[in-house]
Amino acid sequence: MPLFDEQPAKLNDVAQNVALGLQRGALEPFWLSCVAVCLELPIFVLAFWFALYASTSPQDFSPLIAVGWAGAGSLTFVAMMVVTGAYRSSVMSNWVAFVGRTALCLIVPVVGIFSVAQTESVAAVFTAALMSLSVAIVPTRFGAQIAVRWVIETGLISRRAIIAGGGEEAARLIRGLAERQFNDVRLYGIFDDRDDSRSPTQILGIPKIGGYGDLVAFVRSSKIDLVIIALPFAAEDRIKWLLDEFRVLPVEVRLSIYSKDYAFDQHDQLLRSSRHNRSFAPERRLTKRLFDVFFAFLALALLWPVLIVAALAVRLESPGPVLFRQQRHGYNNRVIEVLKFRSMYSDTLDPEARQIVTRGDARVTKVGRFLRRSSIDELPQLFNVLRGDLSLVGPRPHAIEAYSSRQEKFTQIVDGYSARHRLPPGITGWAQINGWRGEIDDGEKLKARFEHDLFYIENWSFWLDLKILLRTPVSLFSSKGAY
Repeated sequence: MPLFDEQPAKLNDVAQNVALGLQRGALEPFWLSCVAVCLELPIFVLAFWFALYASTSPQDFSPLIAVGWAGAGSLTFVAMMVVTGAYRSSVMSNWVAFVGRTALCLIVPVVGIFSVAQTESVAAVFTAALMSLSVAIVPTRFGAQIAVRWVIETGLISRRAIIAGGGEEAARLIRGLAERQFNDVRLYGIFDDRDDSRSPTQILGIPKIGGYGDLVAFVRSSKIDLVIIALPFAAEDRIKWLLDEFRVLPVEVRLSIYSKDYAFDQHDQLLRSSRHNRSFAPERRLTKRLFDVFFAFLALALLWPVLIVAALAVRLESPGPVLFRQQRHGYNNRVIEVLKFRSMYSDTLDPEARQIVTRGDARVTKVGRFLRRSSIDELPQLFNVLRGDLSLVGPRPHAIEAYSSRQEKFTQIVDGYSARHRLPPGITGWAQINGWRGEIDDGEKLKARFEHDLFYIENWSFWLDLKILLRTPVSLFSSKGAY
C-alpha cells in the first residue's frame, strides 16, 4: 500500500509556513558556472592574443588572424575547463585546485600558440605565453576564490534540503554539515513518523515539521533541491521503501549513510540504488527551454494560417468561445491552465474531464471531431510553450481529476502515477508517437502510456526530443484512439 496519496492532504501550519518561505529557488551553481564561462572567454582571448603579439615578429603579425587563433585557443581552454568540472563552485572556491585545473587545461591551447607563432625563438614564445596567461590567471583565480566563497557563505547558491528520518543519524548528518567548510547545503526541516522519544521535535536547531506523508506535499509546495534520508544501515527495508515512495519527486534524493564528507556532490559515482537524481537539472532546463522557444516560434511562423482557419471554423460552426481552457497537472504536480481549440458544443464542455470523449460522442462538433483526430486542437498550446507552462516534448498533461472511460481515476489504475510529472508536460511525447494517445478504455493502455513516459524521463536528451518532434507529424496519420 503506497504511503503517499497522489494528492496529499494539506500541510500542517508549521510545514506550510516553512514552504511559503521557500517559494523562490536559490541561485543554481550551474548559473555561477555559466557566468564564469562568459567572463573567461573574452579574458583568455585577450591573453592568447597578447601572447601571439609578443612572440611574433612585427612584419609577420596579423591582428585579425591573431584574433581568430586567440578565439580558438580560448574556446578550447574553456571547453576543457567545463569538461573537467573546473567551473564547479567546490573547485573555484579552492585557489590551489582552480589553478591546478587551469594549468592542466592550458596545455593544448599553449601548444597551439607554439605552433602558430612565427618566430624562431621557442623561449620567446614560452615567455610571452607565460606572462600573458599569468596576468589573466592570477587575478581571476584569486578573485574567483573570494567571490565564490562569499556566494556560498551567504547562501546565494545553497542547495535547499530537508531530512527524511530523525534520531541519532539525523544528528550526525547535521553535525557533519555544520563542520564542513564552505558547506552549500541548508537544512529547513525534518520529516519523521516516529514519536518524540525516538525522534525529538527538534534536533540541533532543526525542527521536525511533519511526517513522511507530508514530505511529498512539502516538496511540491516549495523550491527544495535535495531530500536526504537519514536512517542507519539497520533500517534497510525502510530506506528501500522510502526510495521507492520518493520516486515521484523531481528533486535529488540521497542517503546520508553513503556520504563520508556530507558534500553530496552530484558528480559522485555512487550506486544507483543509493540515490535518485534530479530529473530537471538546470543544464537540462536551459537546453529544453532554448529548444522549446526556437521550435515554438518556428511552428507558429509556419502554421499561423492553420490556426486562423481552425479558429474561424470553430467560431462559425457553433456559438461559444474559440478556445477551451482546462486546468491540468504540470511539472512537479503543479496546476497549469492549458489552451485548446474548443471541440465540443459550449453547453456540454467538461473542464474537469469527468466524462472522457469516446467514439461517436454527441458532445463533439463536426469541426471539433476533425480537429481532435488531426490534433490541430492542440496547436494553441504553442502559446503555453512560450509562456513556459508546457514543453514541446514531454508526458502529456492530464486533467486534475483524470478518469478513464470506465470512470476509474488514473491515480487508482497506476501506482505512483505522478512520477510522470518529473519533467514539464509536452504537446507531444514518446507515448504519443508510439500510438498511445486518445481514449483510455482499458487500464493496460494507461499503464503502457505511463511506462513510455517514464522511459522518456529517464532517457531524455536533446536528440530524443528532436526525434520525437520530427516523428510527430507522421504519427498523426494514425487516428487510433483519437475521437
